[in-house]
Amino acid sequence: MLASPRAATSLTRSGLQAHLRQLTRHRPHQPLASVQLRSYAHKTSFSPTTLPHLPRQFRRSLAKPATALLHVRHASNAAENGKVVLRRSRLAHFVWRTLAAFGLFILISGGIVIAFFIYDATTYREEPEAFDLPVSEYALHPRRGGPKNLPIAEHFVSDDEPEFRNQKHKPKLVILGTGWGSVALLKQLVPGDYHVTVVSPSNHFLFTPMLPSATVGTLEFRSLVEPIRKIVRKATGHFLKANAVDVEFSEKLVEIEGIGPTGEKESFYLPYDKLVVGVGSITNPHGVKGLEHCHFLKDISDARHIRNSVIKNLESACLPTTSDEERRRLLSFVISGGGPTGVEFAAELYDMLNEDLCKYYPRILRNEISVHVIQSRGHILNTYDEALSKYAEQRFAHDQVDIQTNSRVKEVLPDKILFTQKNEETGQVETRELPMGFCLWSTGVSQTEFSQKLAKKLGSDFQNNRHALETDTHLRLAGAPLGDVYAIGDCSTVQNNVSDHIVTFLRTLAWEKGRDPEKMRITYSDWRAVAKRVRGRFPQAADHLKRLDKLFEQYDSDKSGTLDFGELSELLKQIDAKMTSLPATAQRANQQGMYLGRKLNNLARAAPGLQINMIADGDVDEAVYKPFEYKHMGSLAYIGNAAVFDFEGLNFGGGLLAVYLWRSVYFTQSVSLRTRCLLAMDWTKRALFGRDMMNY
Repeated sequence: MLASPRAATSLTRSGLQAHLRQLTRHRPHQPLASVQLRSYAHKTSFSPTTLPHLPRQFRRSLAKPATALLHVRHASNAAENGKVVLRRSRLAHFVWRTLAAFGLFILISGGIVIAFFIYDATTYREEPEAFDLPVSEYALHPRRGGPKNLPIAEHFVSDDEPEFRNQKHKPKLVILGTGWGSVALLKQLVPGDYHVTVVSPSNHFLFTPMLPSATVGTLEFRSLVEPIRKIVRKATGHFLKANAVDVEFSEKLVEIEGIGPTGEKESFYLPYDKLVVGVGSITNPHGVKGLEHCHFLKDISDARHIRNSVIKNLESACLPTTSDEERRRLLSFVISGGGPTGVEFAAELYDMLNEDLCKYYPRILRNEISVHVIQSRGHILNTYDEALSKYAEQRFAHDQVDIQTNSRVKEVLPDKILFTQKNEETGQVETRELPMGFCLWSTGVSQTEFSQKLAKKLGSDFQNNRHALETDTHLRLAGAPLGDVYAIGDCSTVQNNVSDHIVTFLRTLAWEKGRDPEKMRITYSDWRAVAKRVRGRFPQAADHLKRLDKLFEQYDSDKSGTLDFGELSELLKQIDAKMTSLPATAQRANQQGMYLGRKLNNLARAAPGLQINMIADGDVDEAVYKPFEYKHMGSLAYIGNAAVFDFEGLNFGGGLLAVYLWRSVYFTQSVSLRTRCLLAMDWTKRALFGRDMMNY
């Protein structure tokens, strides 16, 4: 192109020089030709007819950079076009990925839905399922016996079913109650080791820590219960919906009272080889009059009654015939007891009134509502760290929840509550009153009627606690035949009677030295051996036996370098005084149930080769398993869109983040996948639609 005259007419001197510079830049490997061309360009006067007269090698060299320039222009245009194409390709790639992800989501969701309907279709049965099974004559017509000549249920109609057939001749394990301890025990048992029978008036397990949330509609009642027959079935056991009335220890019979088909009470005996008492407790009345006007919070029916009563008061307060004074009384909610149950109910109640009331009820109700907490101690949550108690009080003060500390309820009337309180200015005890439309009584625990009957039958030599049945460190009921009867959960407490076993601790030392235990003196090395036996027998005393040297020096009153029987007895009594009773919590009951389940498994495995008469004092439990040791994992409480945590060495409280942590702890402790799903659905429903403000 550049060699033709027509193309050359467009080249000027400056243009040609520019081409020459490009030539020298793009072809550094030909320096001689470039220099010659540059010299020739300076000497030559360019014109439209000059280019054809250039030497051939110059024309050839000149054509190459021109072609390169054309390539540069095309490359520049291509780069710009490439950027546009690249941007378009990125957008298209993003759109394609989005559509692919959406399509994959639709595909997976559709697959899950289809799989669910396929599974759901398999759960329906059109044909009736019937089995031809033999039933023992003893199951249909049990023999009579016992002190009251009642039927003895030695066989059940289900004993001949395939899954139960091999258990008919196994040791009979009877469990009374369906609380935390009993369920933990059932989950720990190895199926088939025992012929298991569970007796309880409730055919469900109740998740008690979340019970206050159900009273105001934050959680539904069904989310807190699990059918006990599901749990018992996994342990290949039997369930009887009835009440335990009495125990005949000498004949190993439990008197059971059930409701027959006609509605009348029917009694029978249930034989046992091992009996576990886990009947729980009742609320402590403390001798206060008028508790028939109060609500309690122990089971799911209590939560339903509280919910209905709260909504009923709100509806009555909206009636045009209700006076201002009566409205304020109806909207006065009083909680007697500043423990975890009372505090959490007050917090849940305040949340409902603050978050949902104004959406559906006249706003004037919000201004007249009052929530009061009456606490006999100086702080609410007094078993928690002091800083957490103060934090909870500050939170309640911010929420305008009234707290009356150092106060004791004197009497509960239908429309008001009377309580005594010490006047800080005068120091005198004054009687005050609060108008009341609703009262929750949550002031500690006491024995059930069944537990009281057992304690009375065993005698005051073994049972001295007015609030619970006493057990040893192996959870065996004190006074009952050794190794036959156990007690777990709220109905029981472990004895702290280290000093009563002083002779037992000294027996080995006395035998080795040939002396009377009550007349011997022990050295420091002997004291270390005694302390080791104390820790083994009473694990909870380990915290009080850390500095043995200081204890030895402190109670060596005559500075003789030895401890006599009296000095050692005084030392052990002081340890008794420092040891506190185990808390009546779900945590403790759960640990006791797991412990007892593992021990019963060991007993079943050891039974074939265990020679009981070769064990000292017939203490089989001591031979196969260690004593029970409670490990406090911490305490937590909900205080109204906030929560407090009292862990060992870690105490803190906070807002919504702490609430989510509080929820996660109880979510993981829930007894089944079903209840976990229901809890998650209830929390989601509350966030999206609020609480259900209705009673039924």
